[in-house]
Formats: sequence, C-alpha cells, structure tokens
Amino acid sequence: MTPTEDAASSVPQNRAIITVLGSDRAGIVAAVAGALSERDANILDISQTILQGIFTMTMLVDLGQVPFSELKETLDDLSERIGVQITLQREEVFRYMYRL
Repeated sequence: MTPTEDAASSVPQNRAIITVLGSDRAGIVAAVAGALSERDANILDISQTILQGIFTMTMLVDLGQVPFSELKETLDDLSERIGVQITLQREEVFRYMYRL
C-alpha cells in the first residue's frame, strides 16, 4: 500500500465536503447550518468568502448517523429553495479526486 492509499484508507467514512456557490445574500450560512443541525450532522471546518458578489463556502462535515443519501436529498431541496448550488461529496472521494 502506498502512503497515499494508506492516508486515504484512514479517512473516516462518515465525513463529507459541502460546497455552496451563489449570489450573496443574508441567510445562506444559517440555512445550510440549520439543515445540517436538523440531521445531527456536525460542521468540523468551514471557509467562506465573497468574490464580487458571489458567495462561496466549503465545509467539512461529520455526518454522524445520517445516511449520505438522506443528507444529499435535504441539501438538494435546500439548494432549490434558497437559489444556490450546493454540492455534497464523500470526503474520501473528494480527496481521491484532488490528490496531488
């Protein structure tokens, strides 16, 4: 096993990366955090910025006991309601896709 494979295999299986992109306005962070809280998912890390009126946010989330598919459906519905793009990826898939 290579060091990269070993590091990838040690990543907890219940974590995910959430990205949010859309026109900036009040309430986006609250809406996403609220949806996560309702499902008992925990935000482990968060980064956000606004680039010329475009809101961007990336979160590392511990899914706890919530099934990935259930949280994805919740975030897809939220995405439509608040008019932003929300993407949910399993952490191990994200790390594999963006490895150096």
